[in-house]
Parts: sequence; C-alpha cells; structure tokens
Amino acid sequence: MIAIDPSPLPNILGFLALACYIITLLPTILRIVFPRTKETGIPQWLLKHRRIIGVFGFFLALTHGFILVQKRDIDFFDPKTFLIYSQGISTFTIFTILAITSNNWSVKKLKKNWKQLHKLTYLAIFILTWHIWDKMSGHWTYLSPIAIMSITAIMALFLIRLWIEHQNQQQKKMNTTTKEVVRR
Repeated sequence: MIAIDPSPLPNILGFLALACYIITLLPTILRIVFPRTKETGIPQWLLKHRRIIGVFGFFLALTHGFILVQKRDIDFFDPKTFLIYSQGISTFTIFTILAITSNNWSVKKLKKNWKQLHKLTYLAIFILTWHIWDKMSGHWTYLSPIAIMSITAIMALFLIRLWIEHQNQQQKKMNTTTKEVVRR
C-alpha cells in the first residue's frame, strides 16, 4: 500500500520547481524535436523568459530543500547524509551554479565557457529523475506520478533531440565529403 504524505508544501514547491526546470528545457527541445512549433512563437517566448523562469524555479527548489532539511532535522556533518541525499545535493549544486551565472555579467565574463557551464542542466535531467524516483518511493503524493511522468517525458524528448542533432551532424559530414569528392 502507498502512503500519502500529509505535509504537501515541500512536495508542491518541489513540483513547481520541477515545472519551471522543464519549461527552461523546452525552447531548444521544441525547436529541434518539433520544428513546426517555431511558427507558434512558443519557443521564442519561452527562450525570452528562460532565465527568469529558471531563477524562479531555483528559489522554489531552495525553499523545497530548506523546508525538508528543517522538517527532517538533517545533519550535514554526518557522512551518511551525503549518501542518502546525494541526488538532491548534486542537483541543487548544479542549479545554484546555473542561477548564480544566469545574468548578462556572467555571460560577458565567462564568454564561451558560460554556454559550456550551462550544459550542466542536461546532467541535471538524469540526476533529478533519480532524485524524484528515490525520494518518492514508498511515500508518494498525488503529484508524484505527474512529476515522474513529466521528468521522464522531458528526458525522452532530450534524448530524441540528441539523436536528431547527431543525425544532422552525420548528414552535414556526408554532404561535405560528397562536395569534396565532386570537386576532385
């Protein structure tokens, strides 16, 4: 039998943080996986507001984590804590780095490294999936199935995006090779 957690606030905040995170991933995924969405203007709108949505999501995640640390009286000096909460700590660390560098000053100072740094968001997809699954196992809330389905769907779309980009790169290489052969 699945027990329902009686204190929903941390779960609601975590779910809203997840929703914000997914929204920040959508512009590129929609553009590549569903190219016709460009015509709707949705990817452009999401891209324009990605930073603010991401920073807002970070503060929701921060509040989610803070409430749970207080509620569970977590001792960060206990080595077992890092084993038990490694996914949450790892994801939170990534999101902290991304939130701190989500501004024009960081883009200017870090230049090409900024984009490389922000690719950490794709690692977070997998760690966050593990975090949700692990922490919700055995005590699901009404939001848990929606969260699991949402993160799994965005992970699948991200993998499809990678596959499409790989196929496009292969096609470009093949076209370049064909042009070089024709020139000779």
